[in-house]
Amino acid sequence: MVKNSQPKIQPLFDYVLIKPLKEEEKTASGIVLPDTAKEKPQVGEVMAVGPGGFNDQGKILPMLIKKGQKVLYKKWGGNEVKVGLEEWLLIEQKDIMAVVG
Repeated sequence: MVKNSQPKIQPLFDYVLIKPLKEEEKTASGIVLPDTAKEKPQVGEVMAVGPGGFNDQGKILPMLIKKGQKVLYKKWGGNEVKVGLEEWLLIEQKDIMAVVG
């Protein structure tokens, strides 16, 4: 039996777990960029979502984002989380600016 080495992370409240998508490593003219010259990616795939946040009256606000969507998020938002050998992000739904594609 093969065990899954990735831990299961289930976000709470209105948090979203995002796997950042790799940026293009070449410029339009074909120049390969070193890691230090690359910007932080802002597009990622939603891997898990929390149940939703609460309003001032204590009612739960449903999530607008769903697992599997590609999203555009704020450049410096969220917290990095180690999942296996990768760095993913745990961010609040309000830091997601758009659904892509």
